[in-house]
Amino acid sequence: MFPAGENSEQTIKKSYMKYRLVQKANPLEPETKRKWYASPVKEGTINNYQLSKGIAGKSSLTRGAVMNVIENMVDEIPRYLIEGYSVNLNNFGTLRLSLSSEGVSSPAEFTADNIRNMRVVFTPSPEFKKALQNMSFELAE
Repeated sequence: MFPAGENSEQTIKKSYMKYRLVQKANPLEPETKRKWYASPVKEGTINNYQLSKGIAGKSSLTRGAVMNVIENMVDEIPRYLIEGYSVNLNNFGTLRLSLSSEGVSSPAEFTADNIRNMRVVFTPSPEFKKALQNMSFELAE
C-alpha cells in the first residue's frame, strides 16, 4: 500500500467523505422520537476494469496484466478459504471464513445440516484502517 521507505503520513493526503443525514427510529425503542444519523454517500461502484486502469497508471504493468492478476486473485482466494486458510493481503487486511450453526447437546448429535450460514470476514490491517481514518467529512448537498 505504501512505497518502500515511505510511511502513511507521507503518502496519504487528507480526503473528504461525503455523507447525508437520514432519520431513523431506534428498533429497541420504537416509541421514542426518530433521530438523525450520518450515512455515507455512495457515488457508484468501481469495477475490475476501472481498478486495473488506475493501478496500471501508477506502475510499469499494463492494464491487461493488472486485470489478469486481479482475476486470478479472485479465483485463488476462495480455494484457500475453503481449505481452511486465512488469506493475508499484507497492508490491505485478512480474509477468513466464519460459520454459524445450530447448537446441539452432544458432539454425536451434530451433522453438517446444523451449519446454517457461512460468512467471509474481512479484518482490515492497521495500515488500511489508518488510511481510512485520515479523512474529514463533508455534508452532501
